[in-house]
Amino acid sequence: MEILFNNFKRQYAALEKEIDAAVKETLLSGNFILGEKVKKFEMEFAEYLGAKYCVGVASGTDAIILSLLALGVGAGDEVITTDMTAYPTVAAIMRAGADPVLVDIGEEDGLIDCGRIEEKITPRTKAIIPVHLYGQAADMEAIKKIAAKHNLKIIEDCAQATGATFGKNKVGTIGDCGAFSFYPTKNLGAYGDGGAVVTDDRSIYEKLLSLRNYGRINGNVNGLGAARVFSSLEGYNHQSSGLNSRLDELQAAILSAKLPYLGKWNARRREIARYYQKNLKTVARLKENDYGQAVYHLFVVKCSRRDELAEYLKKNSVGTLIHYSLPMNKQEALNGRQAGKFTVSEKFSKEILSLPLYPEMTDEEVEHVIKMINNF
Repeated sequence: MEILFNNFKRQYAALEKEIDAAVKETLLSGNFILGEKVKKFEMEFAEYLGAKYCVGVASGTDAIILSLLALGVGAGDEVITTDMTAYPTVAAIMRAGADPVLVDIGEEDGLIDCGRIEEKITPRTKAIIPVHLYGQAADMEAIKKIAAKHNLKIIEDCAQATGATFGKNKVGTIGDCGAFSFYPTKNLGAYGDGGAVVTDDRSIYEKLLSLRNYGRINGNVNGLGAARVFSSLEGYNHQSSGLNSRLDELQAAILSAKLPYLGKWNARRREIARYYQKNLKTVARLKENDYGQAVYHLFVVKCSRRDELAEYLKKNSVGTLIHYSLPMNKQEALNGRQAGKFTVSEKFSKEILSLPLYPEMTDEEVEHVIKMINNF
């Protein structure tokens, strides 16, 4: 039995008719950039999350960059985030012109340690980016209190947590902006890159529409109508530098076809996670906090003999990955700029291992993973 870490073919096989129909309809429409498919998905995704506005963009990284720009964060500013995240979180901060300031994590859950945030705040601090890592919400109540006290903006990095909740609210709807990724591995994945920003603030929404489309004042031009606008003076009026960061029509159509299944897929992820938690005996599991519902983008365990375990599983045809083998303070791109100690994240990064978990996994495959780990 070979168990891949991800198996995208199974999901496509289950939705082949819906996906093919959505793609064909888009191709026949002749509209490929900012057309009706993007508008439709933006409305559906905002409704699913309980947000007022959604802006489709080219990637999850761009979703963070554009959120920072829309909130007026840039050169000379500092943005606080976690030391344990995917590099794009930090790359986006730097691309916006700001300086990332890292905070260590909690040992039990891998999430940003809220008790250490305030010590990193300076007069230059303008925003906090909590990362809902592995599909579990960070402690948004604590983060909102800190942000309110110091007049800081909050951008939620929801790349791994589409559908997760904090209290009664879905992540992404709690801060000023929520940044989402639709990279194929995500709980709601496209067949290529894609992302979105959600917000309840009309002024931020309008800035995002412009910023994603070269900073054009008329930033939400759709489909073939763009040709008519480009021929007018208004079509060439740019209020800022902006980016070329637009969710394309094909990806939007695919995401709309998938979105109705997201709740079922997340429920299956939780079911598999519960089974792992109950039956894994020889590795440590991360804590699931009781303030919300996790959606298990990844199922991560800790083992002091992590590399040996990963090699053993590979020999027994079980795919694994490490998220992440280097905390952000160790990334060469930051050039050692981060002051302070990151003892928890550095130890954490040496012990963690991500196990296969996706909705199409069979019970037999889950049992096999558990058996191999317990045998080790």
